[in-house]
Amino acid sequence: MEAASADLELIVHDAHGNNKPETRLWLRMLSTTKLITNEIRRRLRAEFGATLPQFDLLAQLYREREGLRLGELSKRTMVTNGNVTGLVERLEADGYVERVTPHADRRVTVARLTPSGIEFFTGMAAAHERWLKDIMADVEPDMVASLWSEIGAVKASASNHLSGSADE
Repeated sequence: MEAASADLELIVHDAHGNNKPETRLWLRMLSTTKLITNEIRRRLRAEFGATLPQFDLLAQLYREREGLRLGELSKRTMVTNGNVTGLVERLEADGYVERVTPHADRRVTVARLTPSGIEFFTGMAAAHERWLKDIMADVEPDMVASLWSEIGAVKASASNHLSGSADE
């Protein structure tokens, strides 16, 4: 039932009889993203006791081994400053993240992965990669490459036609 409720493409199409190709494409991308995201969330919780925001935060810190300011983490993860603080506090309590003040400047707080955090994240990242391969197992590799390129064109067009700041 979860898959059916997540398929916005069918719900909106049935309710409104919408046959406009741009709307259909947008709804297909949105419903596909929702289906995959829900499954990734479920697997993260089941296998690692982690949330998707925690995974995203750990991924950012993994890329920046020297750490990131909390404000920068907020921007990169699209999570509010208050929620980033809560995520960091939880991951710090679990021993995966530490907060430091570089160069003895107490006005700046940087979060970075601990050795346990690196180990935890690398296990999750490997599982995440396996899950995506599993979820997309019925799609030929050539089609994955083609879709990546073609959806890149949609993304570029959308970027070219934004009205206002990307932060809005």
